[in-house]
Amino acid sequence: MTTPLLLRSVLYMPGSNDRAIAKVRTLPADAIVLDLEDSVAPDMKAAARAAVAAALREGGFGSRNRVVRTNALGTPWGHDDLAAMQGVPLDAILVPKVDSAADVAAIAAAMRNAAIGDDVALWIMIETPLSILNLAEIAAAAKATPLAGLVLGLNDLAKDTGIAQLPGRAAFQPVLTQAVIAARAHGLAVLDGVCNAIEDEARLAAECAQARDNGFDGKTLIHPRQVDVANRVFAPTEAEVADARAVVAAIADPANATVGAIRMDGRMVERLHLKEAERCLARARAIAAAA
Repeated sequence: MTTPLLLRSVLYMPGSNDRAIAKVRTLPADAIVLDLEDSVAPDMKAAARAAVAAALREGGFGSRNRVVRTNALGTPWGHDDLAAMQGVPLDAILVPKVDSAADVAAIAAAMRNAAIGDDVALWIMIETPLSILNLAEIAAAAKATPLAGLVLGLNDLAKDTGIAQLPGRAAFQPVLTQAVIAARAHGLAVLDGVCNAIEDEARLAAECAQARDNGFDGKTLIHPRQVDVANRVFAPTEAEVADARAVVAAIADPANATVGAIRMDGRMVERLHLKEAERCLARARAIAAAA
């Protein structure tokens, strides 16, 4: 599975809310998650499932990555959620409450049984204590499954561990770092958990900056007003783009063809920095194209 180039803003929308689904078609989020799990009451599960499938078939989501969060396989609704997505145009299935690589394999088997297309990626929630302990083996399951993304669920993790989600999230720093390292070891996308303070733009911006600096691809969001902040923070700045262009030009200069490291603007630039620079420029081009 190919990781999408842009996942700065990944917005959850309740699958039971037709107005919310209609609104998300107009928002500049890089990805939308039509949710059948936490935001949908048990007696609304079947109706939400049908509404999400119908909305995706109707289309109108543009270049946004289309993701459906199902219920866990161990619930009364998980397998029915997958079955309802057969033939539905979407980019990924997001499954919660994953504890182990065995769970990933079971989800992959259920996707095959439901005839979910090979072009649909599997994303999973990292939100239980066991999922943190088993991060390495979970990420390695990508070798034999459609697993393509890890999504942190810090609300559930906080509930199960008693770790407080205080401003700065210092207590969760080890979890953030482990998730990114596990994802990168196996070529997976990795997304930060939500910011619950929907009216505190400064706190959201700080969490986005923390996640960006920790290496995350983007942040999951719970309100449309959070989209612009995430898009801004996870986008390369003009200075970063200019620097990336300078790195590419310096390494491409024939005068540096036999040099392993180049002195540029008071620092040493090696050829390994070329990939970082090219990735920055690719993201900048993708953002410009999506505007």
